[in-house]
Amino acid sequence: MIREDVAAIAAELEPLVRPLAGTTLLVTGGGGFLCSYFLDVVAYLNDQAWQGPCRMLCVDNLKSGLARRVAHLLDRPDLRFVQHDVSQPLPEVGRVDWLIHGASIASPTFYRRYPLETIDVNVGGTRQMLELAHSQGVRSMLYLSTSEVYGDPEPGWIPTPEHYRGAVSCTGPRACYDESKRLAETLCVTYHALYGTPVKMVRPFNVYGPGQRLDDRRVIPDLMSSAVYRRPIVLHSDGRATRSFCYVSDAVRAMLYLLVSEADGGVFNVGNDQGEISIADLARRVREIAGP
Repeated sequence: MIREDVAAIAAELEPLVRPLAGTTLLVTGGGGFLCSYFLDVVAYLNDQAWQGPCRMLCVDNLKSGLARRVAHLLDRPDLRFVQHDVSQPLPEVGRVDWLIHGASIASPTFYRRYPLETIDVNVGGTRQMLELAHSQGVRSMLYLSTSEVYGDPEPGWIPTPEHYRGAVSCTGPRACYDESKRLAETLCVTYHALYGTPVKMVRPFNVYGPGQRLDDRRVIPDLMSSAVYRRPIVLHSDGRATRSFCYVSDAVRAMLYLLVSEADGGVFNVGNDQGEISIADLARRVREIAGP
């Protein structure tokens, strides 16, 4: 399934992302769910479309990312993997032309286990990457933020526009993640204002798909884990809350489009505004598909 999605993304976007050919792309968090797709797409294009390959640098400390998501790429001459915590200065990596900064501890399973590390990577790691982008004069930097910067919007703010300022608790169980992501966005707009750093910020909403960890503890992986391991589905609420979910290949398409765009300093929601469903109904569908 991942191979099919990668091939479809590459076929559709090759003319758009052709500027990456013959340059260097740094991806932080490359062992993660979303960022591993960027590497797969570029590797596919290097093999199928480009005479001058894009050199890929993948940085991940593998605290929540999975080595197996990039294991099939490690012997490639066009990829260098660096196991490293991006909250610390990077080792020498050479010239960088494009930067996708997705390193984070995004899963509730892990950011509740590692709250201080979550703050460090979201704030310190983003500062390190912005410094790198500034010093190297990159052509573009894409920062993967989160829809969690909006907190718990009032019903009148759903769907939530980018200019909504958020209703976020600074003391709640998600605060280490939500608030550090908000500060990271402030760092991005500050670097853009002071130095003209060509950074774009994306706020993914409920992205799902193959390659996502079943122990992630977000709703779709939770339901899928119950189905795969034949466990009873347990809801931690009355199930009436509704969500719309964005398939991973659609999210990756949008993010690659933004990477090569001229929307410097902009912030963009990435999600699906169709097919809203209650958590209870979603659980019923999973149960029906999985069978008794």
